[in-house]
Amino acid sequence: MALKQTSAAPSQRANQILTPEALAFVASLHEQFAVRRDQLLAARTVRRNQVAQQGKLDFLPETAAIRSAQWQVASAPEKLRKRHVEITGPASPAKMAINALNSSANVWLADLEDANSPHWFNVIDSQINLFDAARGTLSYTAPEPNGKRYELQTSSPRPVIVVRPRGWHMDEAHLLWNDKPAVAALVDFGLHFFHNATLLTERGDGPFYYLPKMESHHEARLWNDIFIFAQKALGIPRGTVRATVLIETIPAAFEMEEILYELREHASGLNAGRWDYLFSIIKYFRDAGSAFTLPDRASVTMTAPFMRAYTELLVKTCHKRGAFAMGGMAAFIPNRSDPNVSEIAFEKVRADKTREANDGFDGSWVAHPDLIPICQAAFSAVLGDRPNQLDRLRDEVQVSAAQLLDISSTQGQATEAGLRDNLYVGIAYLGSWIAGNGAVAIRNQMEDAATAEISRSQVWQQIHSNVQLADTGRIVTPELVTTILAEETARLQSEVAPDLFVSAYAPASKLMADLCVSEQYEDFLTTRAYAMVTA
Repeated sequence: MALKQTSAAPSQRANQILTPEALAFVASLHEQFAVRRDQLLAARTVRRNQVAQQGKLDFLPETAAIRSAQWQVASAPEKLRKRHVEITGPASPAKMAINALNSSANVWLADLEDANSPHWFNVIDSQINLFDAARGTLSYTAPEPNGKRYELQTSSPRPVIVVRPRGWHMDEAHLLWNDKPAVAALVDFGLHFFHNATLLTERGDGPFYYLPKMESHHEARLWNDIFIFAQKALGIPRGTVRATVLIETIPAAFEMEEILYELREHASGLNAGRWDYLFSIIKYFRDAGSAFTLPDRASVTMTAPFMRAYTELLVKTCHKRGAFAMGGMAAFIPNRSDPNVSEIAFEKVRADKTREANDGFDGSWVAHPDLIPICQAAFSAVLGDRPNQLDRLRDEVQVSAAQLLDISSTQGQATEAGLRDNLYVGIAYLGSWIAGNGAVAIRNQMEDAATAEISRSQVWQQIHSNVQLADTGRIVTPELVTTILAEETARLQSEVAPDLFVSAYAPASKLMADLCVSEQYEDFLTTRAYAMVTA
């Protein structure tokens, strides 16, 4: 069965990506794996409901033998052995991709997911830019009167490209499979793999992937089967693909070893996220009462006990199995008009990356080129000339289920200032996302969809937990949220162009209101927002 396009080509070069052969390959992925994707999404709901009824989450007894057995993931290819600094960002527009590839980072995480607003143009433009980047021909000329030309540098090695496709929950409405929207992850992976895998394999440059938002080792098994199928279809040696998994959901934190085991011939490592992980905790335990109610999101740092447990378990798990442990995002961006703000941010990043290096991580993420030297210095101070610290096994670390779920020990309070920040940032990000921009600078941080997810989820949780705000004494109610949301929307109205406010920010405000005050919790805001940009 063929894929059907529901929209016209979004750019002049789109037909270079959406070739009959490429679409046939993506269709073959759907024939083999689309039904399993649907079944695994249904299994997520069943498991969440079971956890809600039992009030607990634990390591799986049925996979204890995997955790106790002796096994290792495949050894890393040469290009992925040193990953001290990974810069993240969207693959569209081309200018951002070029800036990332001209940086001194070891890896560019080309993000087709949280940092990309999936307008059809962006989806295809990302594939075009990755196509050109693989061939060293990526360039961009800004419109007049600027007219600046951006090209890839040739004087030094470029970062290795690792592509992050969309998560399993996302659909691609511009392509239909069996009269339903296609599976976005299969579209993103399939188009990139079909056009670039052979070339990247010949050079030893990949293909490499980051896999987001998985919730179980069964979902990792699906990805592994996809890699086996795709490599065989294109005549690529089995085991060429390498994948790093983002452990950014609470159920996945309890299945780190199992996830690596399922992907072991294709696994490269695990990554410790932040906002998506907190978002997942709220989603999973949203009706579990005050023990799972977080303070202001800005006060939940990586040194909170439950976050320490999560990151230390990740490092131990990875190194036990010969996989890389990758640290979380440094989202700060420099403030050109206020050097003091930048210096405070740089100090926070320096402390964060130093902690990660000392804990045994093999590298970490940054969102801006100016943060690369800080991250590089932190890891060089610990690793020296070594590409990684896989030999640091962290045998002293022992993490229990109770420690992973010890939310109540987190320092901080819920405040009205934090509530306002959640609502402002949520609207500001969603407005940009609806307008077509998935990586947004807000209050000196580069934000992506994970920020909006944790922001709206925390507000929903506060309403349903009757949280009292420490700075004003007020109880968080739907009425209070509606009032503050209107005030923060008015603030944004004064900061953006009138036509943009009407087309993007006003709908974003309405969506935030619907998500925050609804009786029913929406699993992913991007599902609702996507319907708005494809209507």
